[in-house]
Order: sequence, then structure tokens, then C-alpha cells
Amino acid sequence: MAITAGMVKELREMTGAGMMDCKKALAETNGDMDAAVEFLRKNGQAKAEKKAGRIAAEGIVKTVVKDDKVAAIVEVNSETDFVAKNDEFQGFVEAVANQVVDSEAADLDAFMAEAWEADTTKTVKDALVEKIAVIGENLNIRRFEKVAADNGVVVPYIHGGGRIGVLVVADTDVVNDEIKAALKNVAMQVAAMSPKYVSREEVSQDYLDHEKEILLAQAKKENPEKPENIIEKMIIGRLNKEMKEICLLDQVYVQDSDLTVGKYVDKVAKENGANVKVTKFVRFETGEGIEKKVDDFAAEVAAQAGM
Repeated sequence: MAITAGMVKELREMTGAGMMDCKKALAETNGDMDAAVEFLRKNGQAKAEKKAGRIAAEGIVKTVVKDDKVAAIVEVNSETDFVAKNDEFQGFVEAVANQVVDSEAADLDAFMAEAWEADTTKTVKDALVEKIAVIGENLNIRRFEKVAADNGVVVPYIHGGGRIGVLVVADTDVVNDEIKAALKNVAMQVAAMSPKYVSREEVSQDYLDHEKEILLAQAKKENPEKPENIIEKMIIGRLNKEMKEICLLDQVYVQDSDLTVGKYVDKVAKENGANVKVTKFVRFETGEGIEKKVDDFAAEVAAQAGM
């Protein structure tokens, strides 16, 4: 069967694959459009497996919020920053985030096995594999989290075009623009200062005991002549200082150093006749914890030249 330009165009529009890939698929399947789509999907799977060993440490974080009550945050990685800025990639990440916010999946494996909302004949994993084939880089849906505000509101913040994403959940009996703007400021604080906990109440006793042990060893080494009661006071002071760094509500508010974050929230709540309590935050930073490949181009050229 003769393969026409119109057939190639139709297959490209259906699959997003390259022109030559579409032409080859039609030739291999004797012009059968459905079989050609399946051929491309299988070819995409092969390409994905080939690329799976390559490090994907770039990408973006995306957030989606529904009715101020339910929200999702996702991180999807690519190999290069160039692809991370690509409209095709960003559209895919947005679709992933929209699926997460509707999903009941408990973990990544369950999510990847779900039917893809944009085409329920595929799974999320199938959609990822096809996108890898189209874009030509290894891509990875790395992580997601879904949160709900049963008694308040969820507010998102994206920094640096998707380099960092934050969700802040708060209980509040008043939801208005001023409250949401204040919580966005809190989310910006989380992005900038990367706290570990909302408040001291979340810090486990095991963590405190461990930190005290380290601080005691440091204090004794630095001040071997000081008596135990002085050392104890030094440890308490240092531990309080650490709590002010790792607990969000104890941090100095970056937009007004006269306030802590907790006092800033209380101030806005009072101005609006509201009771506001930050209960949770989620912070994703693109590529955190992934070891990025550092190319040694001199060594690569030398190897190719047999040097």
C-alpha cells in the first residue's frame, strides 16, 4: 500500500511522533493506522528502556489546587534544563499534576498503574513512555503528594519557574484574599528557608536527644574547663537556636525581621477576625538528592580519539 503524506500527517497528529518515525511505522504495518500507532508505542517502549539508564536530574515541580481545599504537588525530571522549559514537557507535567489531584493512589507504583485520564486505554506509565519517545530524553515521574484542608485552605507557591514548589495547609474559619495572601507569603518563606517542621510540637524526642548528645560533645570539646551547669545552659541555648532555624513558625519572617512567622500569621489573623493555624507544608525542590552527572568533555574527546 502506498504511504501518502496525508497518512503520515494524520499519524503524527495522533501520536506526536517524528515524521520519519511515522513514515516507517506506516511502511512496516502496510498503512494500517491502528497497527502503526501500536508500532510506535512499542518503539517508544524500546527507546524508553534505552534511555532509562541516563540521569534525569533537571525538570520542574508543579502544583494544582481544587477549590482551595485539595491540592497536589509533583516533580517530574528530565535530563536537561532545555527540555524542562519545553512546552511539550510542561504540558505533560501539568497533566500529571491534574491526575494526581484526582487520584486515590497511595504510592508511585499504584499511580503509574492507573488509567491515564487523557486516554484511558493507556496507563500513566504508558503515557510517560510515549512522551520519552517523543521528546527523546529520559523522563521520570519522581514523586508526588496530595493534601487536603478539611477545615481551611491550601495555598500553593512556585519559585523559579518550577525549580521549587510549596503547598501550605492551614485551618482557618475565615478564607479571604488577605488570609490567602498571607499564607502565600508563608509558602514563600518555606521555599526560601527550607524548614523541616511546622512547629516544635512536631519535633520528636529522639531527634532532640540526638541533637543534645551532639551539642554536648561539641560544647565539652570547645570548653573543657567549664562546669556542667554552664555547659547545660550552653546546650539549651544552642538547641533553641537550632529550633528557630528548622521550625517554620519559629523562623524569623524574611519580609519583616521584627516578627517570627508564627507572629506574622497571628497578626494577619487578628486583622481579619480569624483563627488561623498552619498545620502542614510540603516542599519539593527539583533534583534534590539526585546525583547529577558531570561531563568531562576532555576525557570524552580523548576516549573517542583512542588517547
